Amino acid sequence: MSPDATPADVAAWMLSEYQKETVLYQDTAAGEIAARFGNSFVYENANGNLALSAPVLTAFRKISGDDVVWSKSERYWRAREKGDVPGRNQP
Repeated sequence: MSPDATPADVAAWMLSEYQKETVLYQDTAAGEIAARFGNSFVYENANGNLALSAPVLTAFRKISGDDVVWSKSERYWRAREKGDVPGRNQP
């Protein structure tokens, strides 16, 4: 675990993981982040799922740019596709 980690460090790790497969599942990322960086970067959401803290998401948005979108229904980040609606969040 990295006790001195920042949201930017976590976001950089997320981007690296995303770039390996061009997808990053929230469940997988949140579990790995908790193990690697600590529980302060994750929380349990209303549905009982492990989710990422707002500062981590903000940092990830900033470094991943407009070519990465969030698929709400599948709960993962993926590359933008031609038919996607404008914005980061996709159905």
